[in-house]
Amino acid sequence: MSRQFPSVIEDLFKTRKPVVGVIHVGALPGTPASALSVDELIELAVREAARYRDGGVDGLMVENMHDVPYLRGGVGPEIVAAMAVVARAVKAEAGLPVGVQILAGANLESIAVAHAAGLDYVRVEAYAFAHVADEGLIQSSAAELLRFRRKIGAEGVRVWADVKKKHSSHAITADVSLGETCAAVEFMRGDAVIVSGSATGEPPRAADVKEAGLHCRLPVLLGSGVTPENVAEFFDAADGFIVGSYFKEGGLWSNTVDAARVRRMVEAVRELGTGELGGVRGASQPAATEI
Repeated sequence: MSRQFPSVIEDLFKTRKPVVGVIHVGALPGTPASALSVDELIELAVREAARYRDGGVDGLMVENMHDVPYLRGGVGPEIVAAMAVVARAVKAEAGLPVGVQILAGANLESIAVAHAAGLDYVRVEAYAFAHVADEGLIQSSAAELLRFRRKIGAEGVRVWADVKKKHSSHAITADVSLGETCAAVEFMRGDAVIVSGSATGEPPRAADVKEAGLHCRLPVLLGSGVTPENVAEFFDAADGFIVGSYFKEGGLWSNTVDAARVRRMVEAVRELGTGELGGVRGASQPAATEI
């Protein structure tokens, strides 16, 4: 059973093992911490996009993490409008593949923003199975999300789905393994799975990353806690790295991007990639589990 990630990942990024830098957009209009105009938010995001691009990352992710506390499962038109113009400016500046995530679980809105801004992918939570987040119960979104994507003609926007998402309780699905969740994402036509640690800045367990790859044919991306010091532990089992906290000054997600940290991380991944032999991950792995 062949794996799908050569076309999904390599065709998009033109490289194996892409490094994706996260831009945490400042607090958006109407949110409790909002203090800047949309023009000022764009200026800051574009500045970080240029810093990431010059540091050699392969792609970017735009996220509204400063909008705490987050709404559950949807956001208002003011957030959609602001994220669309910020993300479009980031895409124009960086000239790289760019994606978006809108918290918490505002997956339809993420697809709409990606389509309007000409982005390439979205990061979504609760794609398959529900979980309990700080905001409350987040329900599975796959069926509604893919129908909405088809309705607005956004089939070119890829869906990257978190599995056993960080900052959440998964007691209600304790009898469903991470691997089974990954298999469900594939069955429900997702484009990639994201494995993270328990919280922002916390690395996943190496065993979880390997389990994900054994249970689905989709790309397995790491979604938190990756650093130059630990990336070698995950390199063989992962197909890409979404990095936020490490790239910021002092390793704190809410700070601005540190150019030296970006270069250090990119160089660490490139050095590991130099030693790769003969093709992509999974060539000798067992077939994915069907559900």
